[in-house]
Amino acid sequence: MKNGWQTKTLDQISTNLDSRRVPITKGVRAVGEYPYYGASGIVDYVAEYIFDENALLISEDGANLLARSTPIAFPASGKYWVSNHAHILKFESLTTQRFVELYLESIPLDDYVIGAAQPKLTQKALNSIPIPFPPLPEQQRIVGILDEAFDGLATATVNAEQNLRNARALFESHLQSVFTQRGKGWVEKRIGDVFDVGSSKRVFEKEWTPSGVPFYGGREVVQLAQSGAVVSDAYISEERYRDIAAVYGVPQEGDILMTARGTIGVGYVVKKSDKFYYKDGNLICLHPKTPTEPYFVLYAFRSKLIKDQLATLTGATVTHLPIEKTNSLILPFPDFHTQKRVVGDLRKLESETQRLEAIYQQKLAALGELKKSLLHQAFSGQL
Repeated sequence: MKNGWQTKTLDQISTNLDSRRVPITKGVRAVGEYPYYGASGIVDYVAEYIFDENALLISEDGANLLARSTPIAFPASGKYWVSNHAHILKFESLTTQRFVELYLESIPLDDYVIGAAQPKLTQKALNSIPIPFPPLPEQQRIVGILDEAFDGLATATVNAEQNLRNARALFESHLQSVFTQRGKGWVEKRIGDVFDVGSSKRVFEKEWTPSGVPFYGGREVVQLAQSGAVVSDAYISEERYRDIAAVYGVPQEGDILMTARGTIGVGYVVKKSDKFYYKDGNLICLHPKTPTEPYFVLYAFRSKLIKDQLATLTGATVTHLPIEKTNSLILPFPDFHTQKRVVGDLRKLESETQRLEAIYQQKLAALGELKKSLLHQAFSGQL
């Protein structure tokens, strides 16, 4: 710590006004113009106020005390009301208030919070938090540097977030146009005319084995679709798998295994090396009747064209897609070679989109780390 700095607890540099707080349940709040503060900021507007002054509000309870996904210290000014979910501190100067606000955002509060299920920062614990405390002119200098730097970081963050949204929107826009602005020779067909749509032979839980052939449900297929890898927690014996394959058939290369319950329409294209079976009811299997590019269909299921049909067929509250409804879905199909070309174009654009997303996400992470670094330097006397 630099010369001239002291360490003081919060109760030595502020006045706690918690005793003046008055909670109002939502059902009896009269709507008005004055902010009503809770643990994470303004939660409502009410007709009356109990404070008319500058103060620093600090979360008293809630998971965010540990998660820190949003600020736990935030300023209040003018006329407002505070519930008993936020502590309220009064400082001698706005500079000190802002200095403390920034410091509290730079440190973890785990050592001061009690309760894991329902985290709480008691008034006693809050008062005991030590604050590195330089003279007021030094506080002003530090606050000025940090505020100016954070304004620049905020602008850079907004730009990076917008670029990230733009990159995603570019791909989504092109994906939609593929299925709405199709060229000559595209023919609308029912899924049931292009694929044999079926499910699996029921396998009872008593038939599961500790090892053998992986037995997948919807969760595992979603993992396969997203990452290409999965660890199964259910298996059937090799003998049972061979019996099913001989009588009912098993997923073959080029088949599409699709989620039909819960998260509907997530698909995985079966590879030549795959060997697994799947749970009936959770999944359906699309086996092409004629040469069909399976990834063309997967892209179609990500389009608004199919999503709108799914919403109509399943309804807002139903999360199940039966075989007969899958058969009735209508999709425009070009010839096989055009399907492959469309998939190639979409893959290239999606790959470029993912590359840009990674760049912007890395930039956002770097901006976050820079902010942390500036805070650390500021409150260790290195700024």
